[in-house]
Amino acid sequence: MQAVFLDKGTFSDNVELPAPAGITDYVTYNDTPKDNDVIIERCRHADIIITNKVQIDADVIAKLPNLKLIQLTATGMNNVDQDACDEHNVTLYNVAGYAVKSVPEHTFMLMLNAMRASIHYHQKVVDGTWQNNGNFCLLDVPLIDLEDKTLGIIGVGTIGKRVTEIARAFGMTVLWAEHQGRTPRSNDYTAFDEVLAQSDVISLHTPLNEETKHLINADTLTKMAKKPLLVNVARGGIVDSNALVEAIHSEQIIGYATDVFEQEPVTDNDPLLTINDHPRVIFSPHNAWGSKSAQETLWQILSKQVSEFIESQ
Repeated sequence: MQAVFLDKGTFSDNVELPAPAGITDYVTYNDTPKDNDVIIERCRHADIIITNKVQIDADVIAKLPNLKLIQLTATGMNNVDQDACDEHNVTLYNVAGYAVKSVPEHTFMLMLNAMRASIHYHQKVVDGTWQNNGNFCLLDVPLIDLEDKTLGIIGVGTIGKRVTEIARAFGMTVLWAEHQGRTPRSNDYTAFDEVLAQSDVISLHTPLNEETKHLINADTLTKMAKKPLLVNVARGGIVDSNALVEAIHSEQIIGYATDVFEQEPVTDNDPLLTINDHPRVIFSPHNAWGSKSAQETLWQILSKQVSEFIESQ
């Protein structure tokens, strides 16, 4: 079978990505433009498409009669038209469970850096501010400990549960948010609005769908009574960026630490970039998932899925 990998460049150069067993013709591209004609031409003879973020819409799927499998190198599946896959008998696989170390650790990297204003203080060392101050230490922005703080988690899957374990090791109280507008399913969960009101830090780990699009908006931000830090390692579209910027300016929240943006890579006119000099704002380029071990684990899972699919044909 022929497999085409459309965006191999989303992986690190030092990670080996051999063709899964059963693939006899393996074609790779570092990246593929958002152009259906290009995608169709590259995949014209493909039985299998492997991709991370390339948009595969109904038009592409309809024009690839050999296509049998779309294998995503990610958990999220919203870049592929799933109805079209069903209509044309194309199997769609994602990969889950590969970043259960990488994403939680990145979550706490963002959280700690924001709560302790680390980038702000790094800059004050290198730009001469500390030296000019003359004191043995500089404390112009308060340092905030995690111990005894309440962490609200929105999205309690494998990663949310691992974040819970780490948070408790820091001495934090953890609240799991029920879906917005629903009664908590058990004593393990807390009503959504209560989590917003009680949390010193809120961490997002939910998928992006119709229910969660702009879940964090002007209304929900006003319910954050303790003016928390917001951490987003989920999807950029879960947060209304304009409302978030306004919440920073009005001090409804103390900061925003995010790995994700509504458009990726981030666009020059993204409103979030207007708050990049805030001491408790920190950005990373959607790489929370990508530790070397996580990438290797992802490819192992993917290779097994693809090989088993080929064997089943």
